[in-house]
Amino acid sequence: MTVPPEQRPPDTEAVQEPDGDRPGEEAESAQEARAAQRELFAHTPGFILGSAASFGGSLVGGAQHGVSGGQVTGDVFMGGKTEIHHHGPAASYASGEVPRAELDALDAVFAEGPAFEAALHRLRQERIVVLSGPHATGRYAAALMLLHRLGVPAVHALPAETTPATLPAQLTRPGGHVLRDLPLTRNRPLRDTHLYAAVDQLKKTDGHLVITVENSPFLQGVTPTPWEPPTAEDVVRAHLAVLRRGETAQLLALAPVREFLARGRRPAEAAEFARELAAYDGGDEADARLAEFGQATVEKQCRGWLGAPETELREKAFLISLAVFDQAPYVLAAELADRLFVHFQKLQHPELPPEIPVFGPSAADRLERAHAEGELRDEQTDWGAVPQFMAGFREERTARVLLTEVWTGHPSARPALVAWLRELARDGRPVVRTRTAAAAALLAAADLPSAVALLIDGWADSKAFGPRVTAANALTLAQLLDAPAVPRLLTQWCTDPHWARRWTAIRAFGLLAPLRPELAGPALAALAGRARADVSSKAEAESLIESAALLLSSGRRPGEVLSEFVRLLYHDTPAVRALALNAFVRACDNAEEGALVEWYADTGMYEPDSARDLATLWRTALGDRAHTRQALGALRTWVHVAQRMADAAQALELLLPALVVEAADRDRLDHELRTMRAEDGGPRPPVADRLLDVLWPAASTRS
Repeated sequence: MTVPPEQRPPDTEAVQEPDGDRPGEEAESAQEARAAQRELFAHTPGFILGSAASFGGSLVGGAQHGVSGGQVTGDVFMGGKTEIHHHGPAASYASGEVPRAELDALDAVFAEGPAFEAALHRLRQERIVVLSGPHATGRYAAALMLLHRLGVPAVHALPAETTPATLPAQLTRPGGHVLRDLPLTRNRPLRDTHLYAAVDQLKKTDGHLVITVENSPFLQGVTPTPWEPPTAEDVVRAHLAVLRRGETAQLLALAPVREFLARGRRPAEAAEFARELAAYDGGDEADARLAEFGQATVEKQCRGWLGAPETELREKAFLISLAVFDQAPYVLAAELADRLFVHFQKLQHPELPPEIPVFGPSAADRLERAHAEGELRDEQTDWGAVPQFMAGFREERTARVLLTEVWTGHPSARPALVAWLRELARDGRPVVRTRTAAAAALLAAADLPSAVALLIDGWADSKAFGPRVTAANALTLAQLLDAPAVPRLLTQWCTDPHWARRWTAIRAFGLLAPLRPELAGPALAALAGRARADVSSKAEAESLIESAALLLSSGRRPGEVLSEFVRLLYHDTPAVRALALNAFVRACDNAEEGALVEWYADTGMYEPDSARDLATLWRTALGDRAHTRQALGALRTWVHVAQRMADAAQALELLLPALVVEAADRDRLDHELRTMRAEDGGPRPPVADRLLDVLWPAASTRS
């Protein structure tokens, strides 16, 4: 899929250049493909590399791509068909008496939580309770139940427009009053004097008041009652006790139920799940509904976050940034969220200069609002482990669902999102560039043509090395997410007129095939197809070799790839044969963990076909004048590994006789083993003497 220049944004237009060496290309391609692969694996979100299959559901990998319509308001409690929502826009009874039937329905299924009795005692003694706690933890339901169980004759919901100063004027009726999510700011705090005035009024009417607020620094002289929500299991138990009396234990023992409760659900999610569980009949369809419930809950939550008009634009930017940097350092998500916020401001208010508040909510408050959590963990760097405060969503599906929803459900946000991701692709930090590629892959899984046109193609035809690596990484990860048509796109780009797209496709095939072994054959065929062409650029030829070597050096089933390499030895095009030998030698000349020598020692030498194919490639490379020197260098690497690993030494002892067909083969190996030095430059390693004994079994010829 090549995007015509007229369909691409202006700053990503390709610049056609003639083939041959391009300025700077030689230095760029000198970076090992293995190093780029390590960087990709180190920083890609685990849910992508950990799953090479589609995720199911309507968002990723299914027939539908995206979420549309609707709005959610969270923290739902249920009794029968009754729902009461606990965040988002004001309830339908914004002012007036809460219907008694709704209070009774809530009372039947309400789980009190550890802080409820203390709050009730304080309300009875002081007439006012300020109930504070994190977002979406059921504070409003608790406020209603505090008043209901106090025994007031009626509960009145105060208007959302009520301010601390106007509070006493709203308390003119007897009974209970609830003020939900009182908004507090530096210029409009809740002071103790406001509460004194309210208490005076409540005494006149024999009333009680519960105010719910989020954790706030703008409580001056006020000691709030901290709200701790009940556990998700307690919420489910309370509902089942009403809806499926006597069957609670059996239902809670179901595997999908245990999995759902293990994820630390909010009260609203647990209550909604309980209603689904109450309808369980033991059939396959009911099992499927329970298993899929978590996905539906996440979709609903993400729609609510992005669609809620009361959520600040800066916080929406933070949610999106956290989705990109899920399970990464919190400071990255926060820092780069402000950059996205600037792009959103420019898009929404182009006439105003963008402003970023220097200070704002604490990390704990932001993460709590995002249904996320953070912990101090070691992050592996080039200099060793470094402690970092890492943050991520509690529900692992949130990141991919949120990014998909913002891309497909809110297309007006695309210009800002695209500008932000292009900016991140130029960042100097590997984790930022890799997460940018992962985000682009998720967008491609939802809408491949748009993601390629707006992001990936612009990176792929860049003169600079970094953006091309990002494009290759994005396409690799997109295929792992089962984005459609990626292998066909890469095959087409392998013969694209633009050298940079060819480079991108070649690199992507090298990264992808080890993760998807079934693609190793088509990938090698595509690389061989490019080798058949006139590759006049040394850098492009080097990229072909590195990518083909990756198929062997990092694959999960190298034996299958070895047979494909052997087949290329008999190709009628010399360039294809040379590619196979160069890539094989490159893969062998690697002593890192998981290298081909380790696979051969662990597995390959016990597989007759793999052992035969490996010996054929070694024998051919050693006997081909154009590759002999490099092949001997790779053999030295294997001997050095054998000096450290007993199983590698045994594997070489079994391999060596298969490399000797003619006297010249024995003489070549003899000279190499006799003259080689240890890794540190010292005398010949002892394992070389053992191999010489294998090479000359009937004579003692060591010097």
